[in-house]
Amino acid sequence: MAFDKIYQYNFPTTIRFGAGASNELGDYLKKQALARPLIVTDPVIAQLDFFKKIVKSLQAGGISVEVFHNIHKNPVKSDVYNGTEVYDATERDAIIGIGGGAALDVARAIVLRIHHREDLFKYDDLIGGDIYVTNDVPHFITIPTTAGTGSEVGRSAIIADDETHQKKILFSPKLLARVVFADPLLTMDIPPAITAATGMDALTHNLEAYLVNMEHPMCDGIALQGISLIGESIATAVHQPDLESRSKMLIASLMGAVAFQKGLGVVHSLAHPLSSLLDTHHGLANAVNLPYGMRFNIEGQEQKFKKIAGALNLAGTAGKDVVDYLFELNTAIHIPHKLSAIGVREAHIETLADLALADFAHPNNPKPVSRENFKQLYLEAL
Repeated sequence: MAFDKIYQYNFPTTIRFGAGASNELGDYLKKQALARPLIVTDPVIAQLDFFKKIVKSLQAGGISVEVFHNIHKNPVKSDVYNGTEVYDATERDAIIGIGGGAALDVARAIVLRIHHREDLFKYDDLIGGDIYVTNDVPHFITIPTTAGTGSEVGRSAIIADDETHQKKILFSPKLLARVVFADPLLTMDIPPAITAATGMDALTHNLEAYLVNMEHPMCDGIALQGISLIGESIATAVHQPDLESRSKMLIASLMGAVAFQKGLGVVHSLAHPLSSLLDTHHGLANAVNLPYGMRFNIEGQEQKFKKIAGALNLAGTAGKDVVDYLFELNTAIHIPHKLSAIGVREAHIETLADLALADFAHPNNPKPVSRENFKQLYLEAL
């Protein structure tokens, strides 16, 4: 880091963290004079007991609740337009996102669209669309139910085109939640497979953010601590979940999302096409690709991998030791080592390589990634 330069650091919003934090939602809404929220979630969460309890509690407090849950697990533009229509038709005054990354991304994109009615992808950050996010937005609250994406503290939403499946980034500081209620109790009943996949998503965020070549020492410190917390807790959270392991995973997920304002890298560019082309769960796609992407990044980043090894409390300190650990961790939490185990075939490779090259994440990778690199990484992982 050069100390004769000026840097800018940005950090997110108010977070109410701890067991039972979600119970504060009703009182918060009343204090903000909000009485007609639209709750955005996914079809699975909408049927769970804890979600129904939240809705009933708000209704018992005199709050009118409308629920929108007709979304895809990898969100598309039509999800956002449909949710906006519900907001308009039922005359809502706030938006509450409850769920994992898909629900929170759709919720955040609806927040944007309420007072920005041009084509949604005009606001794509990759083409400078953030400059058009000029109007006010509705009051926005997030409640995460998985420890993975960290979308609850984000300023962006990733939404795909319905036809081309290409992912767009909608970004603006205006899209930060006013408050996050991060309640680890809401994650306690998440099935082991989802806990594993979302947990590895959080680990990927922290690892890739730390490796990005951008001067942001606060994010680097946060990422290393997030890596450490996941190393301590992910296996327990998957196999024998308790409040401590779930809490550590949830805070590490938040930390990863804060850290990756630096950017992401090759692993996410490998993973995103699997979701868009094959509808693979994003966390699972990251998990399988993670050891291969990290191995690709070792050269030139040896000192950073040494610190990663230290954060994970590994006996060895080389990049190879980190990669070996990641393979072992995937085995321990029942995530396959090969893409073929999650539906990828050799016939997909060329299309996947094209999509990966066009993805937004890898320009922040610590070393350049060519189409041939992507193809070889896919083949290696196949």
